[in-house]
Amino acid sequence: MHPYHTVRQCVLDVYIKIEYNHNMQVLQSTYEIDEDATKNALLSVVSDKYCRTILEAIMDKPKSATEISAETKTPISTVYRRIQTLYDNKLIRTSGTITDDGKKLFLYKSKIKGIQTTFSNGQIEVKLVLNQ
Repeated sequence: MHPYHTVRQCVLDVYIKIEYNHNMQVLQSTYEIDEDATKNALLSVVSDKYCRTILEAIMDKPKSATEISAETKTPISTVYRRIQTLYDNKLIRTSGTITDDGKKLFLYKSKIKGIQTTFSNGQIEVKLVLNQ
């Protein structure tokens, strides 16, 4: 006889395993930064509250500058300036589409989930936690 006596037990067991997997800590992909100039630039970017707010807003789902501005209550001009900074530092990716009325629409998504820094013996270690 199969270890599951009923379909309900089987479904319940699968549900518990899925729930357990969702609660388990997942290994995160990281990328270590070696160059001091890059480390300093990244630390400068994440010290800016608007850059952090934008990264958080686009971590899970790509959004347009207008959506980011509305969601974060940040002026659109500030959003565009910070998006350029984040793009220049390779922290976001862009994708584009054309709307039904023929306008170009750019969407932005964070390449990172976080940044890990360590300062020890006068040395700074910076690792990017990559966004899947």
